[in-house]
Amino acid sequence: MAFGSIDEVQAGLAAQDYVCGRALATVVFLGLKLGRPLFLEGEAGTGKTEIAKAIAAGLGRRLIRLQCYEGLDASSAVYEWNFAAQMIAIRTAEAAGSAEASALKTALFTEDYLIERPLLEAMRPQPGGAPVLLIDELDRTDAPFEAFLLEALSDFQVTIPELGTVAAPEPPIVILTSNRTREVHDALKRRCLYHWVDYPDFDREIAILQARAPEASTALSREVVAFVQKLRSEDLFKKPGVAETIDWAKCLLALDVINLSPAVIADTLGAILKYQDDIQKLEGSEAKRILDAAKAEMVSG
Repeated sequence: MAFGSIDEVQAGLAAQDYVCGRALATVVFLGLKLGRPLFLEGEAGTGKTEIAKAIAAGLGRRLIRLQCYEGLDASSAVYEWNFAAQMIAIRTAEAAGSAEASALKTALFTEDYLIERPLLEAMRPQPGGAPVLLIDELDRTDAPFEAFLLEALSDFQVTIPELGTVAAPEPPIVILTSNRTREVHDALKRRCLYHWVDYPDFDREIAILQARAPEASTALSREVVAFVQKLRSEDLFKKPGVAETIDWAKCLLALDVINLSPAVIADTLGAILKYQDDIQKLEGSEAKRILDAAKAEMVSG
């Protein structure tokens, strides 16, 4: 299955409960059409990771995820040797007294003892076609890993010194994400199609919430989205993303909440705010002030 147009991208992603605007759908379509990696940047919780999942599901491809972290190096991202199995093989050979050192060394560094990590997995043939390779939160890594990644994504191949070069028979669909905790080098960005994934507007966030939490009534969904959107205009250390909007709505449903009130908000703030300083800012009359302002905007809008 493939997306033949921008409209088909939007429809295909919507079928996976991912609601996106035309600008993002256009970038996805062009990335797939031209075989270019997508570089998605934006605040945490705006749906960057979810779009990779939706693309994989919509195309019927396998999703391979490389979760980035500080200190990630090339070997951890590509492959490792199964040292425990190698040691057992060595002990077994020594006990049998039959293996020569050179022959044993050659036997130990074969596919049988290779542990494939995400980048190597993405270069292998996969059922249903090339996989979707999600390189998540690239900004958590450092410059040396970026430089390695630049080479790997240019030729879609990786080298294992003991085995040689492994090239992808069909390049994977690559999606890189960044929360912009630091700037990613221009050389890597130049090889990608770029899109800033922003917080959705009111109508789109309503559509997202209805897709992900369809049990919520229209009235509650509108109140939740209006409050969260108003909350994002406040001076907070970490503004709530779409993921928090969905989580909060599900928490409210679990509590059988029909309408928002300052008391309900106070009891469930941990679903939308993740830092104590931010939660303290909404204590007292602040939650009521923001709720009143949100409802006023709904009426005027």
